[in-house]
Amino acid sequence: MRILGIDPGVATIGFGLIEADRANVRLVQYGVITTPAGLPLSNRLYQISQDMSQLLDQFKPQEMAVEELFFSKNITTGIAVAHGRGVILLEAERAGVPAFEYTPMQVKQAVAGYGGAEKKQVMLMTQRLLKMKKIPRPDDAADALAIAICHGRSATSLLNTERRFDPRRYDTR
Repeated sequence: MRILGIDPGVATIGFGLIEADRANVRLVQYGVITTPAGLPLSNRLYQISQDMSQLLDQFKPQEMAVEELFFSKNITTGIAVAHGRGVILLEAERAGVPAFEYTPMQVKQAVAGYGGAEKKQVMLMTQRLLKMKKIPRPDDAADALAIAICHGRSATSLLNTERRFDPRRYDTR
């Protein structure tokens, strides 16, 4: 399964494309979308929309995984990021790509084995799982790859009954 992981933002949006099959994950591409500082938010959102549309068209992922927002200190920044996240989800819907959302704790648990893992631990595990020579940079791209890995582990799990449920198997007539 081809999965596009997205670390949402407004100034910098990380993306990571992997192919996942059960426990196996393979790196395809990663990077960032950036918008220039000083532009009005509406212009930045439009650019994110255009760039996401291009990414989805170019890479043709089967599914997309997006990190849920975590508000810590600066709620004003969080609101702008929420706008960017909305545009990202809209473009996935337009492209017909199912989008799945994961909390930072879920991503850490799936990649590092511990929901309270430090960022460095997650980055090192991402590097190892994808057999990369170096830790992926910038951090936003590394986060996007971790989000994609999280979804790959969830979506291809033998325990994922939503994908395997066949109502014909349970027809009691």
